[in-house]
Amino acid sequence: MPQNPVPAPMQDKDRLEDALNTQKYMTVTYNALANECASSGLRDELLNLLQEEHNIQADLFQEMQKRGWYPTAPASQPQIEAVKQQFSPSAPSSS
Repeated sequence: MPQNPVPAPMQDKDRLEDALNTQKYMTVTYNALANECASSGLRDELLNLLQEEHNIQADLFQEMQKRGWYPTAPASQPQIEAVKQQFSPSAPSSS
């Protein structure tokens, strides 16, 4: 009778990646709940929780960057200007 192989233990990178993905999911979920909430008191509490989840997500992201596990390229000045122009209130509409 064949036995199931034992999975390899998760490494630190895998754990942090899993935690970061979980936080991303949590922020999407809390945001959706807050958007659909009819009670202002409950909405405020959900928004507080959403902020806490974003803070945890940022901490995990920074830890992964520090370890070289989530590299990001810095934006060039022309890229920054293009995005600023795209989202500027005076930007022409594409419709």
